[in-house]
Amino acid sequence: MPGTPHIELNHTAVNVRDRRASAEFLAGILGLEVGAPFGPFLPVDLGNGVTLDYYETRQEPVQSQHYAFLVPEDRFDAMIGRLEAAGVTYYADPRHTEPGRVNRLFGGRGAYFEDPDGHNMEIMTRPYARP
Repeated sequence: MPGTPHIELNHTAVNVRDRRASAEFLAGILGLEVGAPFGPFLPVDLGNGVTLDYYETRQEPVQSQHYAFLVPEDRFDAMIGRLEAAGVTYYADPRHTEPGRVNRLFGGRGAYFEDPDGHNMEIMTRPYARP
């Protein structure tokens, strides 16, 4: 839309039962580092100015969310390898009906997997084509 200001996502809170375990899980799969605690949050810096700030909600159930990560093509196989090494099943589809497979949407590759709290994580090498 012409004249629309440029707005960027800076961070989002990810509710989890154990912030350290969940942050380390995702950082390990993506090949990133867990940052220093910031108040009640434990950040994972995605390298594009956005952090996922892990927040413990031990007394409440965690509502599953979907997080999609655009990753470099040359790092995708290493991420799949880390999922396999961790014994985490990945899927070609968001409903998790095609285990051990990747998709080839929009000329790239993608896969879905669950984190320790049941969040549906997605790695993809090409963004979705939008109308």
